[in-house]
Amino acid sequence: MAMRAALRCLPGNFSPRLPHLSSAARLSATRLAWRWRSGSPRTLSTTSVLSTALKFTDKHEWVRVEGEIGTIGVSNYAQEALGDVVYCGLPEVGQKLDQMEEFGTLESVKAASELYAPLTGEVTEVNAELTENPGLVNKDCYGEGWLVKMRLEKPEELEGLMDQSAYDKFTKSLE
Repeated sequence: MAMRAALRCLPGNFSPRLPHLSSAARLSATRLAWRWRSGSPRTLSTTSVLSTALKFTDKHEWVRVEGEIGTIGVSNYAQEALGDVVYCGLPEVGQKLDQMEEFGTLESVKAASELYAPLTGEVTEVNAELTENPGLVNKDCYGEGWLVKMRLEKPEELEGLMDQSAYDKFTKSLE
């Protein structure tokens, strides 16, 4: 009922009847309608804006490049496999890394996992929040749970990394 009421406020080209949507989809549509009424711009997407810009390694690290800076973290697949992260061992600012060089570790209640640089460059920033709250990796691995930022030396290495679709296929092949 709330869904129909929310959709009535949308322009006439939207149907108030959505019989084939799952409950999760109906909830998303309700949130979309609420955002539209609250004055926020209306958008529709099946993937998050962040994940469409990410590139992935076969070691489950991701990188998002903005200019010459790459932000690096671990994928949702990796953080779920690890379980509750309790410690993040990260490099020092200024450390130079080669592509696929080990640069740190994540430790969880289940296991420890090495971290590998997806690209060649120099570490410019380390996520200091992870010292006090390593669980951010689990809570928001593509946002607040990022690990390091680095100035890229060889941006052409990005071409060798997987996009979201290729990474999804890769992780499915692991199951």
